[in-house]
Amino acid sequence: MTDEPDVELEARLEEQDSFEPPEEFVEQANVTDPGIYEEFEENWPDAWEQAADLLDWDDEWDEVLVEEDAPFYEWFVGGELNAAYNCVDRHVENGRKNQAAIRWEGELGETRTYTYQDLYREVNEFAAALRDLGVEEDDVVTLYMPMIPELPIAMLACARIGAPHSVVFAGFSADALATRMNSADSEYLVTCDGYYRRGDALNHKEKADEGLRGVEHEVEDIVVVDRLGDKLTHFLGANYHDYDELVDDHDGERVEPVSRDAEDMLFLMYTSGTTGQPKGVKHTTGGYLSYAAWTSHAVLDIEPEDTYWCSADIGWITGHSYIVYGPLALGTTTMMYEGTPDYPEKDRLWEIVEKNAVDIFYTAPTAIRSFMKWGKEHLEGRDLSSLRLLGTVGEPINPRAWKWYYKHVGDESCPVVDTWWQTETGGMMVTTLPGVNEMKPGSAGPGLPGVDAKVIHPDKEEVEPGQAGHLTVQKPWPGMLRTLYQNDERFVQEYWEEYSDPDSDEWIYFPEDGAKVDEDDYITVLGRVDDVLNVSGHRLGTMEIESAIVGVPGVAEAAVVGGDHEVKGEAVYVYAITEEGTDGDEDLRERVVDNVEDAIGPIARPEEIVFTPELPKTRSGKIMRRLLEDIANGDELGNTSTLRNPDIVDDIQQRVSDD
Repeated sequence: MTDEPDVELEARLEEQDSFEPPEEFVEQANVTDPGIYEEFEENWPDAWEQAADLLDWDDEWDEVLVEEDAPFYEWFVGGELNAAYNCVDRHVENGRKNQAAIRWEGELGETRTYTYQDLYREVNEFAAALRDLGVEEDDVVTLYMPMIPELPIAMLACARIGAPHSVVFAGFSADALATRMNSADSEYLVTCDGYYRRGDALNHKEKADEGLRGVEHEVEDIVVVDRLGDKLTHFLGANYHDYDELVDDHDGERVEPVSRDAEDMLFLMYTSGTTGQPKGVKHTTGGYLSYAAWTSHAVLDIEPEDTYWCSADIGWITGHSYIVYGPLALGTTTMMYEGTPDYPEKDRLWEIVEKNAVDIFYTAPTAIRSFMKWGKEHLEGRDLSSLRLLGTVGEPINPRAWKWYYKHVGDESCPVVDTWWQTETGGMMVTTLPGVNEMKPGSAGPGLPGVDAKVIHPDKEEVEPGQAGHLTVQKPWPGMLRTLYQNDERFVQEYWEEYSDPDSDEWIYFPEDGAKVDEDDYITVLGRVDDVLNVSGHRLGTMEIESAIVGVPGVAEAAVVGGDHEVKGEAVYVYAITEEGTDGDEDLRERVVDNVEDAIGPIARPEEIVFTPELPKTRSGKIMRRLLEDIANGDELGNTSTLRNPDIVDDIQQRVSDD
């Protein structure tokens, strides 16, 4: 860590609104030529061939992009390849069989390392087992598993035999599993007996069994990984199989990778829908894998020699693209961690970084705000000098958290890539290229080369610098979803209907996020367009207000919701977590109010500020603002079963009544 006094550093960082990438980083970066933006613009869409060229193809494509049936775009048409071959076999063949492919850290301190040769062996054996169970090309296999190595192995085994996988986040309920298996018509399930969370052994098979009772068709076979051993005995009924026994039964077997058309489905990923029914996002083999590999190369700067760690869960798209497919396609060492950031101690992540000499660390702003709350002392004594690049993903990061991350984790020597993208986009869309662009804390950056991201008014005109509008993508890109599974009509309605004009063949993708843009075309994402308050006729983005609140020293995290108000229509209600050692007192309240008024104006002045030790969050880390709205309005609370911390809701209610 730097020897410069903390006070001087904090003051200097506070004043600075842009940062150049360190020269040492630029000298070794994968992408350093600013001309790449012009190259993609002048040679679009053929410039995307450089993404496809990162892969090995069985048959070369005939056309880069086919647009005749827009918005059902097709990429690398006529090309054939296999995702598992690209992520495993070719690295073995290229002389790197003894390099670590996956390093896994269990919550209790256990470790497992799979070389590319190990991964090749087990992927083949499990692929042979799946085929022996009757899984055929295009059968959807559901994977309901936590962060254990058998999950990426199962994904790659499915890809090897041409069977799309549908990963269901292990924290989801039994009903969620049943809904997704029903939607995908999936007749095969791979799950596990249980896993550890904060030291406790959780019975996962029980939840899987309950979910299977809600599946409306016959499920042919269920494979169960034994994670807990003697900690949890489990019974395997008819059509159930033990994972280890299946792999042993197919010891040494090899399965020829099935050559898949570029437009064949690689996986389904279910994401929340506004109608309450989850949407089955369909990603294909050629375009998705090319895009995941290219963004991993250009934005995350991944090299085969790196040890790379994305702290997401593979149950989400971030884990698919940037734990499994992108890093393994590039032949690097990818890290997996089973547990939580603060168990058994609050320095657990930094212990893993130090122990494994991690080069690249990609995490969520939620985690960074937790690190801030816990305090920088938990990093002290840890050697983080191996780090070369930092990234954030999942939601916009406020400038104060960005600067804390940059200073205390990256020692001001690591670029920070703040990435905006979605399940539907397949990979990063708006961010800086770390070897090219300067960084602006709080602003994700420009659209990537070849990504035509614009912020527009409802009349489709681009907003002026400093103005807010709707974020849109005006041209297709290789990683894009192809449709919603068995629901083309909903695909068009959800993503294309708002701004497109089919009569003029104009198709504009609208992700339903609000944003603003500056004079350098840097985009600041403000959050979902439905996360907007109408205060006395003024539309205020909750993300903008939250950013102003966490800009106050002593505030670690905040959630803003609208509450009914007789005069204003809606009023601003704030729920805030303080940093350790900071009291949530009147002085802090006044500083929060002052900062909101300074940043946005008196119209955004909070009606009420509630300090709380936690915010109600789903198991994926998203704040459940609906419940906070119920509390603000004194309404009956909605369902809290999906929360990872349901007790905090009663605690917040009590604090509100006490105030």
